[in-house]
Amino acid sequence: MTAVLHGTRVALLATDGVERVELEQPRGALHGAGAQTELLSLHTGEINARQMDIDPAGTLTVDRTVADASADDYDALVLPGGAMNPDQLRTDPDAVGFAREFMRADKPVAAICHGPVLLAEADVVRGRRLTSWPSIRTDLRNAGAEVVEEEVVIDRNLLTSRGFPDDFAPFCAALVAQVARATNRAPQPA
Repeated sequence: MTAVLHGTRVALLATDGVERVELEQPRGALHGAGAQTELLSLHTGEINARQMDIDPAGTLTVDRTVADASADDYDALVLPGGAMNPDQLRTDPDAVGFAREFMRADKPVAAICHGPVLLAEADVVRGRRLTSWPSIRTDLRNAGAEVVEEEVVIDRNLLTSRGFPDDFAPFCAALVAQVARATNRAPQPA
């Protein structure tokens, strides 16, 4: 992959209980395209990752707390899932406000699996078309979203995916393309 995203900065917001693959696959795709990423969390140090929400999957080093970050510092935001991760984030005013800043600034926001529940808490999904893990779809509908059963959905600056294993490749490709378009780094036709 080319360095189409060279010079872009992308925040990944997660905390303990994050589904490791849902953080690492998008991060790898972004790095492969030349983007710089930072892992933001509720606390410094490391966060505990999970596999299938149950099994421990090691730790990830936090680059910065969300309380010390601003959407102005980044070109895009990635919200990985896992059931516990966004459920904890949605109770933190700094995390909720950070996600809301990105949506209001019309910067790319990519949420996978349970990740969109943070956006529901931020009250920014009303009237938006999206997808998610099946267990949070009622929450999203109650927050005013149109929820569909598709592997990847793009609604303006919002990119969502269900989080099924077969969804990762299309989600990552759409993420890179979405950030490239938003930052005017998309390859131009010859």
